[in-house]
Amino acid sequence: MKSATSKLLHPICGRTLVGHVLAASQALDPEHLVVVVGHAREAVTAHVADVAPEAITAHQTEQLGTGNAVRRALEALPEEPGTVVVLNGDAPLLTTGTLRELIAEHTGANNAATVLSATVPDPTGLGRIVRDADGALERIVEQRDATPAERAIHEINSGMFAFDGPLLRAALKRLTTDNAQGQEYLTDVVALLRGDGHPVAAVVAPDYRETLGCNDRVELALLRALLRDRLLDAWMREGVTVVDPATVWIDAGVTIGRDAVIYPNVQLQGSTVIGAGAQVGPDSTLTDTQVGEGAAVVRTHSQGARIAAGATVGPFAYLRPGTVLGEGGKIGTFVETKNADIGAASKVPHLTYVGDATIGEHSNIGASSVFVNYDGVRKQHSTIGSHVRTGSDNMFVAPVTIGDGAYTAAGSVITDDVPPGAMGVARARQRNVEGWVERRRAGTPAAEAAARARAAGSSGGSQTGDEPGGPVSGASAGEPPAETEK
Repeated sequence: MKSATSKLLHPICGRTLVGHVLAASQALDPEHLVVVVGHAREAVTAHVADVAPEAITAHQTEQLGTGNAVRRALEALPEEPGTVVVLNGDAPLLTTGTLRELIAEHTGANNAATVLSATVPDPTGLGRIVRDADGALERIVEQRDATPAERAIHEINSGMFAFDGPLLRAALKRLTTDNAQGQEYLTDVVALLRGDGHPVAAVVAPDYRETLGCNDRVELALLRALLRDRLLDAWMREGVTVVDPATVWIDAGVTIGRDAVIYPNVQLQGSTVIGAGAQVGPDSTLTDTQVGEGAAVVRTHSQGARIAAGATVGPFAYLRPGTVLGEGGKIGTFVETKNADIGAASKVPHLTYVGDATIGEHSNIGASSVFVNYDGVRKQHSTIGSHVRTGSDNMFVAPVTIGDGAYTAAGSVITDDVPPGAMGVARARQRNVEGWVERRRAGTPAAEAAARARAAGSSGGSQTGDEPGGPVSGASAGEPPAETEK
């Protein structure tokens, strides 16, 4: 992999390589679950404890082969009868269904060993399954030891097995390192058991891709694409519309309701849940986000947010952790939210930051508003009541409360609470400084335009402004706010 990260910890579709194998194994409810670790032991052990707390880890101090690895795993377990299933940690496409078939065949035939095999398009470099005239497993032969006829076989050993536990323990003690690589091969256990007269068999995986492993970044990308296609196929067959599967990525932990529509260039990550009939995209990335039934999310980046039924988000919105948008609510264009609880049917339509705030129901936040929540030391909370109308270009300096039914005037910096039903105004009155441009900007195109307008007897429109640094406002103190949306 040419990576500082263990191969097992490289992620695809929301889980690590080993995480996918653990998930398939956990669904079997095994009595014991052991992960053999070697390279990057500390990191792998910590990850296993996080995703599979019931699993234990066994340390292979030296990488002395697959047989040695299984020996280390069994040393961590009590000696008891039962089936031991051995899996590769880098086979993320393996399914629980295939494992069940392997175990059923193994126990049903009372085998000593059962190999999970696969019929592959190109077997180059892989161990071949050699069967006798009756179709029974005769032996497993590595390519370097195979005859030309054996190399033509396309059924290969996946490296995954089911064993009779006590027989496996006994056979492992007989393994040697008398081979080209000086390692203990698990495949030799199969040969030993067959030589002792015990029944062995090979079960062909229903899809050879389930047995694929990963040895470099090219193969990692291939596995990722295959898993993405499998997940999308499954959801589409469950009644989800994916408009362009080639550009959509869905993690294994995502849940999607029927009649949801996923548009191009969408990424659904982590534990995201999309409700029935919801629409997501195009160009949205949702991580650990809940989207309610019938909601619409367009060109949005969201992490850890909850969007209720019938709500709309975007385009170009950024929902950070702790965002809650109520039923029928709206978070609009170029709006960022964080730790914000926005009530049912309330709207934050444009160009606004809402952080550490609670907004009641049926309220409207004017464009270009900022909830000033950080004083350089502490984060503070703001509360906007229900049926509130705030003007454009407002600053709410936390902690502050706007009562139910209150208004705030455009351009206000609100530092004090506004009682219910009151109008909050916090701005200077406008004054016009006549002739300022011609005096202070003489010779400029603006001054020439002003002169022409005066000469023509026209005011040239409302001239607003003041000396540099003076206040600019759009309405007097007694006027209602300029709202951006009703």
